[in-house]
Amino acid sequence: MSKNVKPYKDSEVEKKKQVEQMFDNISENYDGLNRVISFGIDQKWRTKLIEMVKKTQPKFILDVATGTGDLAIAMADSSAEKIIGLDISAGMLQVGKYKIADKKLQERIEMVQADSENLPYEDNTFDAITVAFGVRNFEDLDKGLSEIYRVLRPGGIFVVLETSVPTKFPFKQGYKVYSNYVLPTIGKLFSKDKSAYKYLSESASVFPYGEKFNNILKKIGFTDVEDHPQTFGVSTIYSASKK
Repeated sequence: MSKNVKPYKDSEVEKKKQVEQMFDNISENYDGLNRVISFGIDQKWRTKLIEMVKKTQPKFILDVATGTGDLAIAMADSSAEKIIGLDISAGMLQVGKYKIADKKLQERIEMVQADSENLPYEDNTFDAITVAFGVRNFEDLDKGLSEIYRVLRPGGIFVVLETSVPTKFPFKQGYKVYSNYVLPTIGKLFSKDKSAYKYLSESASVFPYGEKFNNILKKIGFTDVEDHPQTFGVSTIYSASKK
């Protein structure tokens, strides 16, 4: 993925800091806008991801780039004893903490502010690690994935849900119109950060999806790598393991 795609193109600040600022700015209305932008289909994708994780019966789960904790909260409906939602944005985490408190899940879900490319955990710590719509925001994709590989225990599962680009007519053409015009317009109308949703669209368009992402995972050392395109290819679920 190109490192030139940043939320604020006129800023010389590193991408990592820009992403943190961007998500802090949009944290209050992020959940609502996500439902509108994806027509609610993103919840169906998350459900599939969770089912893949639950089959492995993990006890200790890490949700990287957790945002407001939607996925971490949903995974509380499993046998997991502890779920950690990790994110670089304090604003997003604060929204997540309110949601967790409302559901009285504080004993099982912990929200942690940290850098996904420098995880504050020992090697082989987690039974399962998930990322939903977050890997394309890594400043250094290989470094972020290497950190995830490091803290995943041998035999553990790593599952990623990320945007991808449809390749077949007419979904390919429709996706381009939606991502280039509709998505940024919605962001401008409903978000106080007018650059955020343009960035989210652009970052999705250059992310190495499908076989390219599979090959990156394999290069890092992951095994049993599979990809599962969703809804005509507008997103993909990737699963992998560690020997």
